[in-house]
Amino acid sequence: MQSFSQRVKIEGRSLWSRNALKGVSLRGERLKREGRKEWRQWNPRTSKLAAGLLKAKEPGLLPEPGANCLYLGSGHGTTISHLHDHVCASKNHLAGAIFAVDISPRCVRDLIRLSHSRLGIHPILSDCRKLESIAPFLSAKVPWLFQDVSQTGQVDIFIRACNRFLQPSGTGLLSLKSASERDTGNAFEYAEKRLLESGFTLIERIDLTGWEDQHVLFHVVN
Repeated sequence: MQSFSQRVKIEGRSLWSRNALKGVSLRGERLKREGRKEWRQWNPRTSKLAAGLLKAKEPGLLPEPGANCLYLGSGHGTTISHLHDHVCASKNHLAGAIFAVDISPRCVRDLIRLSHSRLGIHPILSDCRKLESIAPFLSAKVPWLFQDVSQTGQVDIFIRACNRFLQPSGTGLLSLKSASERDTGNAFEYAEKRLLESGFTLIERIDLTGWEDQHVLFHVVN
């Protein structure tokens, strides 16, 4: 067994987060008990962060428990819920915060419902390209930023967001889908070049093939 923290671990080939809402399975994922603890299976086929955790060779993908996190392109909240298990925990007794941004009203409605039972999640309906619409929700820069936006110009959006919202020495994770870029064949090489030119330290380039084809997760520090 490999543990990333007291709240996220690998057993065999499976990833688990310690469930902040005992007895509740968000997307039908498997639950299991260990004494007073309950664990929720984290599916790498539906979560780029989960796939990255299982494939990464370098540590540091997860934020610290209790951290403030910015997640751009939150979707319906599957990954957000597991991140909440780690950062916030039951009744948010770790005092973490996840600012979950998505452009889709339907996704944000799901995030709002999730936030009612998982305290510490803050849904934001916004276009990730319009940083000025996100800024009022953040009182300070964050130590951890994740971007999963399937639209052209993903790298530039990420660089601008990190420059605006990520703390010095903060962790940035860019989930890049090559099919969303104009130059599909060179999308990953271009992204790496742009990140390095912009002053980021590249910790690891993680190929998610097998769980998320045509996706690479870039782990950087600014």
